[in-house]
Amino acid sequence: MFPVSGNTALVLAVVFGAAFGWLLHRGKVTDYNTIVNQFRLRDFTVLKVMLTAIIVGGVGVLVLVNLGAAKFHVRDANMLGTIIGAAIFGVGMVLYGYCPGTGFAAIATGSVHALVGAFGMLAGAAAYAFSFAWVRDNILSVWKLGKVTLTDVSGVPPLAIFAILALVAAGLFYTVEKMRA
Repeated sequence: MFPVSGNTALVLAVVFGAAFGWLLHRGKVTDYNTIVNQFRLRDFTVLKVMLTAIIVGGVGVLVLVNLGAAKFHVRDANMLGTIIGAAIFGVGMVLYGYCPGTGFAAIATGSVHALVGAFGMLAGAAAYAFSFAWVRDNILSVWKLGKVTLTDVSGVPPLAIFAILALVAAGLFYTVEKMRA
């Protein structure tokens, strides 16, 4: 059953990519106003969709790894790079009104302003590529923890981490819904 390669992998990539885009659209996160209103603390759809995706995706990967159908490929934990990247990503998301996934899904729905913003993402990617040697030497080398996971750092098993995250998500969802009522 596992692994798939060649044409089958390409077909599955298109099928799962289309399904992902459709789910983003159905979840209303391809709507500029939904994203912007998350940052204005008026619509928590993005919070709900993202936390649900993180939990379901994380548990799915954990199951695949435990079945031997996938392997973890842990990258270096470069904390300064993560903080700076997250800040740039957040500012870009507020200005653009989309994250990369929702932006491309919005383009697929015919959004012209999402298409224009995608050129900004491409310009940012090119700037990062051209400046990577400097970034590697001056940012990624600072506060570098190596190839560690949250389980390595905390000693908490992965399934317990997802269970805690699910409880936190349920609490946030409950609180958000109470605030709306």
